[in-house]
Amino acid sequence: MPFKHLAIIAILTLLQGCAAAVVAGTAGAVSAANDRRTIGSQIDDNNIEIKATLALKRVPNLSEQANISVVSVNGTILLVGQVPSNNLMSQAAQAVRNAVTVKNIHNQLRIGTRIGIATQTHDTWLTSKVKTKLLTAETITGNNIKVVTENSEVFLMGLVSEAEADMAVEIARHVNGVKRVIKAFEYL
Repeated sequence: MPFKHLAIIAILTLLQGCAAAVVAGTAGAVSAANDRRTIGSQIDDNNIEIKATLALKRVPNLSEQANISVVSVNGTILLVGQVPSNNLMSQAAQAVRNAVTVKNIHNQLRIGTRIGIATQTHDTWLTSKVKTKLLTAETITGNNIKVVTENSEVFLMGLVSEAEADMAVEIARHVNGVKRVIKAFEYL
């Protein structure tokens, strides 16, 4: 009898994982369908992020000394994070330029030490708060705006009208804990 109980628990546990995968897959498909970028552009952006990240890993000392995130939206790159010197900042930007062909690179790297896990957690929380405010706003379509937070600075990207950009900035800057809002939009 105990073996049957164990088998039932194991099956339920496995099915729980399947349900999570289905929900995640469905959410991803819905998000992709509501994006103003074409599916091809979304795939290109993913490839740009991978190639740029790999290029950064090949720069000596950068992996050990810096914290850099690469985000691409419609062929525009945003670099955020911390580097210890202007020299490494320049090397990082040059490595990305040499690795991928893009419309624009917003180099928003900051000179300083890597942020800690507490700050990263706070940034994730701020991103969630800003994204929720954008998604629930009646004046704009929040699905078209990518929110990236680094050390309490919020970066907004996406294909939007100038009016949508202004509204998004206004919403983000009123979220408690946001120090600064930086636009990296492409205008329709």
